[in-house]
Amino acid sequence: MFPDMLPEILIDTAKAGAVLTGVLSFGGLLTWVERKQSALMQDRIGANRADILGFRLLGLFHIMTDGLKMFMKEEFIPRTEHRALFVLAPFIAWTFALLGFAVIPFSPTITVLGAGFSLQIANPEIGILYVFAMMGMTVYGVVLGGWSSNNNYALLGSMRATAQMISYEVALAAAAVGPLLVYNSLNMQQIVLWQGGYFQGWLPLWGIVVQPLAFLIFLTAGTAETKRIPFDLPEGESEIIGFQLEYSSMRFGAFMFTDFVEKILIACLATTLFLGGWQVPWLSDSGLAFGGASVLPLAAWLVWALRAAAFAVKVCIVIYVLMLVRWTLPRFRYDQLMHLGWKFLLPLAFANIIVTAIVLAVLNL
Repeated sequence: MFPDMLPEILIDTAKAGAVLTGVLSFGGLLTWVERKQSALMQDRIGANRADILGFRLLGLFHIMTDGLKMFMKEEFIPRTEHRALFVLAPFIAWTFALLGFAVIPFSPTITVLGAGFSLQIANPEIGILYVFAMMGMTVYGVVLGGWSSNNNYALLGSMRATAQMISYEVALAAAAVGPLLVYNSLNMQQIVLWQGGYFQGWLPLWGIVVQPLAFLIFLTAGTAETKRIPFDLPEGESEIIGFQLEYSSMRFGAFMFTDFVEKILIACLATTLFLGGWQVPWLSDSGLAFGGASVLPLAAWLVWALRAAAFAVKVCIVIYVLMLVRWTLPRFRYDQLMHLGWKFLLPLAFANIIVTAIVLAVLNL
């Protein structure tokens, strides 16, 4: 039985390696994009000093030099009875954030040599619940990192981070319930396939069209989950003491890099739930079509490639919007943060669920 399963295991392993490499590379690129975008918005040049033989490539070498600096800096480990937890905490947060990508449908399925192939590592029926579970587990890395640091300020920072992440996970999950009632599925590929329909034969039935309020709540709560400005109270960099106070070298880098990985995951989820996933408007399996009539026939492989590229473009657009917010809004006070999550976003999400359920019942859908 095992020899029969070997090709499938090898393909899944290759897909996992490709997704892991792609996410980590994109996360590294975002460290450069974020600085360049802030420089552009503040009328500065931005990161441009690192060079190789005089070539600077718009400062792209800063990605490599940042990594080298993190690895080569002296690492400090405080006196603590929980040294193992202190060492592992950054990688607990990092690992669970990466595991969330296992069910993201980066492309549709295409038939190759008689077998179906898609850029999705696994496609369980409860895919969306799996992602939320993995996102919820990242909080353990944060709370264990602060608790094992043997520092009261780090512990305070980790408690603040834990309260924020749990609070906004509730709003995040509640915001997704409305669209899931409409899609009537928890399977990630089925969610994307549902959004391939059209209203009046021309308007794509993406989640943002049928659930615009849920999209705004989801994006706001998702930004808070990534702990970035204006929701960066758990870190606060130089202004507020955070849970990573005692961390240095690559372990501090792992915590920082987890924020970028979570940002990519939130963008992938928003794309899948609300922006049609890999769907391209008026692009059917056989080519471009409008109103049911074929306009431009295309090869199956080209349609597949266009749809996979569309998913990547949508993710980049969502991340660009999140970074615009990051460099535009000031940081909330902690009471404002809790007020927004529990007294504004969550009631709105519940109201959206009730209205959606009533509409579906009235329309008998």
